[in-house]
Amino acid sequence: MHAITIPEPGGPEALVWAEVPDPVPGDGEVLVEVVAGAVNRADVLQRQGFYDPPPGASPYPGLECAGRIVALGPGVTGWAVGDAVCALLSGGGYAEKVAVPVGQLLPVPDGVELTVAAALPEVTATVWSNVFMVAHLRPGETVLIHGGSSGIGTMAIQLAKAVGARVAVTAGSPEKLARCAELGADILINYREQDFVEEVRENTAGAGADVILDIVGAKYLDRNVQALAVNGRLAIIGLQGGVKGELNLGALLAKRAAVTATSLRGRPLAEKAAIVAAVREHVWPLIADGVVRPVVDRTVPMADAAEAHRVLESSTHVGKVLLITPNA
Repeated sequence: MHAITIPEPGGPEALVWAEVPDPVPGDGEVLVEVVAGAVNRADVLQRQGFYDPPPGASPYPGLECAGRIVALGPGVTGWAVGDAVCALLSGGGYAEKVAVPVGQLLPVPDGVELTVAAALPEVTATVWSNVFMVAHLRPGETVLIHGGSSGIGTMAIQLAKAVGARVAVTAGSPEKLARCAELGADILINYREQDFVEEVRENTAGAGADVILDIVGAKYLDRNVQALAVNGRLAIIGLQGGVKGELNLGALLAKRAAVTATSLRGRPLAEKAAIVAAVREHVWPLIADGVVRPVVDRTVPMADAAEAHRVLESSTHVGKVLLITPNA
């Protein structure tokens, strides 16, 4: 098969489409013939040499894919060769085939094209696990979503609205904010021109946000705490703005607030399986009913993954960028 390899860390040109050995499914795994993968910020970090795959994972980038099962490993039940699936991965999505633990498989939702389904596993698992399983967003609460036009953001907006929450978003242009509004965002904040702390307070009668989903990290830490409501929950899932920040514990105590930080890729198989099962139970029906939909900015041939990375790093996209294999 062919896969995107990284002979040496570097810029987008470091991604090389090369012939590599086929993976072999182990106990409790299936082999998926990939028709599409999706690009995530973690892939960029891996390409740059800053984010190695977990032990035992595929060396190739790619944290999600869609395709068809072509072989079953020992002990697999409940799935069959030919099933159309999408999958959460620890790596290997930038390839024509990938071995996947059965606990990380999902059926393709009704009404979603197979290639488009590659846009779903990572964002749905990330949003559901952080916003709902950890931060426990409830109907009537306000959630602030940083990077509202990103793949994570576009899914978080829709899921929050689906449960009856009020949604505030930050984005860097009027065009991106308009797209967020189309998805249901109520409070639109241009972070280049507005202070999100002030905007959130003004639009919540001074109360603040009950939940904040943050992809920025250190740069926003202090202001995120300022923007939290009493009993608020800050969920940090990205570090685009740095890894070290100063936390005012007095402000946190005064608000009886909580800060959590999670990653998905390195979690044990059992934890990932529990998250995927929750996504299938709670999110998949919303997608099948058309309440929630994947947002795809563009598709690129997988052999041209470098171009897809340039798009992601330019931050001109809204939603997901997909890589299409010759199997599609």
